[in-house]
Amino acid sequence: MFNAVGACQRYLLFMSESLTAPDLTLTTSDALFTRAKDHIPGGVNSPVRAFRAVGGHPVFMQSAKGAWLTDVDGNRYLDFINSWGPMILGHAPDLVLNAVQEAIQGSLSFGAPTRREVEMAELIKQMVPSIEKVRLVNSGTEATMSAIRVARGYTGRNKIIKFEGCYHGHGDSFLIAAGSGALTLGAPDSPGVTEGVAQDTLTVPYNDRAAAEQVVLANEGQVAALILEPVVGNMGLVAPQEGYLQGLRDLCTQHGIVLIFDEVMTGFRLARGGAQELYGITPDMTTLGKIIGGGMPVGAYGGRKDIMDQVAPAGKVYQAGTLSGNPIATAAGIAQLTYLQEHPELYDQLNRTTTRIADGTRQICQELGLNYTVNQVGSMFSVFFTDKPVTNLEEAKQSDTEAFGRYFRAMLHRGIYLAPAQYEALFVSTAITDELVDTYLTACREAMREAHGL
Repeated sequence: MFNAVGACQRYLLFMSESLTAPDLTLTTSDALFTRAKDHIPGGVNSPVRAFRAVGGHPVFMQSAKGAWLTDVDGNRYLDFINSWGPMILGHAPDLVLNAVQEAIQGSLSFGAPTRREVEMAELIKQMVPSIEKVRLVNSGTEATMSAIRVARGYTGRNKIIKFEGCYHGHGDSFLIAAGSGALTLGAPDSPGVTEGVAQDTLTVPYNDRAAAEQVVLANEGQVAALILEPVVGNMGLVAPQEGYLQGLRDLCTQHGIVLIFDEVMTGFRLARGGAQELYGITPDMTTLGKIIGGGMPVGAYGGRKDIMDQVAPAGKVYQAGTLSGNPIATAAGIAQLTYLQEHPELYDQLNRTTTRIADGTRQICQELGLNYTVNQVGSMFSVFFTDKPVTNLEEAKQSDTEAFGRYFRAMLHRGIYLAPAQYEALFVSTAITDELVDTYLTACREAMREAHGL
């Protein structure tokens, strides 16, 4: 798979400062993957990492700094995954590393309250005004699972509404018409999810307000919560159509349903206050993830005071976690969020950079006669290998996934690291300079030609 390095790649590597031409045989990655399959299900600890959707073996990473990843064989890649979003400042920024190194001196975990938990909660509330109280957890999955439980406890209702292609972690309630890895593997409904859970999970197409209203009316007085990614990143990047989020807000208000924005991907990335700030919509609850820990394992859920006061020990809805509010994760998160709060201009920079990438990719596709769809919101984007607009899951599934796989491999050959699946958004960091955009677009042109035999 990696036996040859094309002239284009050698040129790109030469043009990148301090980057030497790598040996892309990936013998160490192949050996590690072979070992891993004997000990870890599928050889990976998260399904999309297995490269099944794009062919070949996964690349095992060793280190990262700024815009660059380095694998176990010493090869370097320009990174457009950024740990699935949280590395908004690029990998290993000094301000985050310094905060972690200082915090480590005081021990790795206490299982008791710390000052940083309070400071983190205050900071989140300042940046996301819809959150009046917040509970820290260890992952985005924990956050969404907990938010649903609290919404059920608050309303006394059992059913929830989710949207086809939206992924909210691997909680039982969410593995119905799920996105992300579940969609990539072709198994959106997981064995192990009980029939009762499935019956309490109602699914509707994204960007179809009328469908959501029909389901609410058919289950009048039974729906506790409506949860969605306000900007979807787990069927590829899909934006809400004009008025859609406000329509859902009005629907939930009218029927006493808790509106939950899953901003694990979009929180603090699309704006300091997330997608809800960008679109001017106030949800009842919000879930947050990796970015609030600077990339370390962390999550949070929060919202209106009257809802959050249902959580134990203030209320009767139980949720706990020994490592919740971990002192190292909160130190990293406070450092990163404080920087984002104090430098709002970086969002303009990210938007300009990503727009240049998206526009450049569209132009390349048009010049090559491909007319593929490129969706972008802020510093998130996706290239769908279809010439039709993509506004929901069914439209996303019209993409030519085999062509995408060829494109992915061609980009990897040229030192560009993309999400190994058509149905995943890409993320841009502040470490991506104008020169690196040129590098990306040059590789994109050559990879598109290679993938289509042009």
